Amino acid sequence: MARHTRFGGRTLARSQALQLLFQAEATGRMVVDVLAGEYALSDGPLESFGEQLAVGADSMREDLDAVMEMTSANWGVSRMNAVDRNLLRLSIYEMLMVDDVDVAVTIDECVELAKAYGTDESSRFVNGLLGRVATLMDEGADVVAVAREKLGLEPSLVRGASQGFESYEGADWDAAPAASPEGEADLAQDAPAHEEAQADAAASEEPADAEAEAPEEEPEAAYADDDLPAWAREA
Repeated sequence: MARHTRFGGRTLARSQALQLLFQAEATGRMVVDVLAGEYALSDGPLESFGEQLAVGADSMREDLDAVMEMTSANWGVSRMNAVDRNLLRLSIYEMLMVDDVDVAVTIDECVELAKAYGTDESSRFVNGLLGRVATLMDEGADVVAVAREKLGLEPSLVRGASQGFESYEGADWDAAPAASPEGEADLAQDAPAHEEAQADAAASEEPADAEAEAPEEEPEAAYADDDLPAWAREA
């Protein structure tokens, strides 16, 4: 069951962005449309950084989903829990597009939000997947171009393709790397350091029964109501 947690600073902004992305998906709208009408936040008012993240991630949803599809070993995007899916969109967008935040800080923040809002497996799942994205970034790849090419999609209309997928075709996606050391400047700007933020990314992020999952065209694995934070139950 999701615990009630009060966040501050940029952690609060990320929490708000997650809630906006969740509401947009749940109601079949864009985030800008959600913002133009009535929306719910567990803690307000809306931080400008949270609005920036939510609008930006939503504008790149197809690209972000391609990256998630490529780096998740057993779970397709449609099969991920809705909170995990939108948290990953938010975090990958920040890793790719927000230059003043260290990638390791973004991963740490995502893990904390997963602990607060997800299931018992969420923090390991998102940590492992984001670690794989970070590895590609460290190798200088345009991860959006790599993902879209691997999935047979046309080049992104949002971000230009720069580096192809060829050198990553044999990548071992079952080996989830640990996040890089946290940047001191970013930690000073973000929430206080998290003592458990560096989860064990060496373990696979997939649930134990992932290989026995139903075909991908089936509906997503749903939360029970009691597993959702209040803002998600009310969306």
